Amino acid sequence: MTTEEEKTAPPPAPTDSPAKRGGVLGRLSWGLADQAVSSMINFAVGIYVARELGVDAFGVFSLAWLTYGVVLNVSRGLATDPLMVRFSAVPEAAWRAAASRSSGAALAVGATLGALCVLVGLGLGGEVGSAFTCLGAALPCLLLQDSRRFAFFAAGSGQKAFFNDSVQGVALIPAMLVAARFGTVAAFILAWGAAALAAAGYGFLQSGIRPRVTEARGWLREQRDLGSRYLVENVSLSGAGQLRAYGLGAIAGVGAVGAVRGAELLQGPFLALLMGLSLVTVAEAARVLRQTPERLGRFCFLLGGGQAGAALLWGSALLLMPDRLGEMVLGDVWHEASPLILPATLGVAGAGLGSGAAAGLRALAAARRSLRCQLFASACYLGGGLGGAALAGTVGSAWGVATATACGSALWWLQLRAALREHLRAASSSRSESRSEARSESRSEAPEGNSQVRTQ
Repeated sequence: MTTEEEKTAPPPAPTDSPAKRGGVLGRLSWGLADQAVSSMINFAVGIYVARELGVDAFGVFSLAWLTYGVVLNVSRGLATDPLMVRFSAVPEAAWRAAASRSSGAALAVGATLGALCVLVGLGLGGEVGSAFTCLGAALPCLLLQDSRRFAFFAAGSGQKAFFNDSVQGVALIPAMLVAARFGTVAAFILAWGAAALAAAGYGFLQSGIRPRVTEARGWLREQRDLGSRYLVENVSLSGAGQLRAYGLGAIAGVGAVGAVRGAELLQGPFLALLMGLSLVTVAEAARVLRQTPERLGRFCFLLGGGQAGAALLWGSALLLMPDRLGEMVLGDVWHEASPLILPATLGVAGAGLGSGAAAGLRALAAARRSLRCQLFASACYLGGGLGGAALAGTVGSAWGVATATACGSALWWLQLRAALREHLRAASSSRSESRSEARSESRSEAPEGNSQVRTQ
């Protein structure tokens, strides 16, 4: 018996052995290690560019970065989120076939939207136009590398994702040094893409899996029940961030966009963790659901609460940071970004709490519920960010986003609670029907056996 949002067969009975618990801890540890590397990469790129280019050019770079976030979420919704939900902890042959098709779809998305970015960049011209043109050239490499990470985590091989991101980080060092000699936003974007290309190539050496671009259409068609909803869900979030950045730039100037991005960079380890946490949490939540579904709610609560607590601790440390150290990190951007630390910290904590519930809804394949939550959260984010900017400038925008994030997190947990009740009720009903059918079969067989005895 299935619900409209759950299409997988009931899982086999679990065994809660120490070895299995150790396996979960090992996968989570590799996931956290990989996200630490990813966070360091994003943090280092942002800090280096901010120091080299100043607040206005950093604002241009931030617009390109946010556009990449939108495209990344398109790729994840269509290509790699369905992979995580349906091909985690499956036989290797099934995983390899799905990973090849999924990475092909991600590469196709990167090439298509990259071409669109190039056209937009050529039409805009100037520094913004050149940034978008170079972003279009880098997108296929960036999305292919991201799809490799998803595939490794779906297979439970987080260590491979960790080493893949490490290769990207090492490749970034010489690439950024070369870009600094040119001193333009476009050069730094190309350097970022070149490092991703090196990591994507290493991903082929790790797995031997080639992206099957010719299978992209088939993958999208087969996964459209989840992919279409995840696409809207992901793009609504990143799109709201992009519209907020454009609106904030129009209301308070491009320097305000750079200030907000500077505050986000200070929260970098946790923002990057939240952006890519589905690499670990969705796969693990799916395993918990298959093994012990009644523990999914507790797993999600510990996950979300842990992230929120860590974000608050990090934000407290940032609030105590002296101005001299802040200037060493962000340069001139620090003075504009430091008043935003408190609301940014509260916003990240709220997002961390909600992400625990989001992982549970993804594992349950409750795409309708998660889409409903994300649309609500995105509308609150955009309304709070732009409404706050209109009322109180950059600081008002930051507080508006923090309030919106808290409201969105509350809805995520309400929807997870309802989805868990539906799932457990359906599972209980299925077991009851199975027992009833077994009893009926045994009763129908008994008279036939007795008649045979009497005949003999």
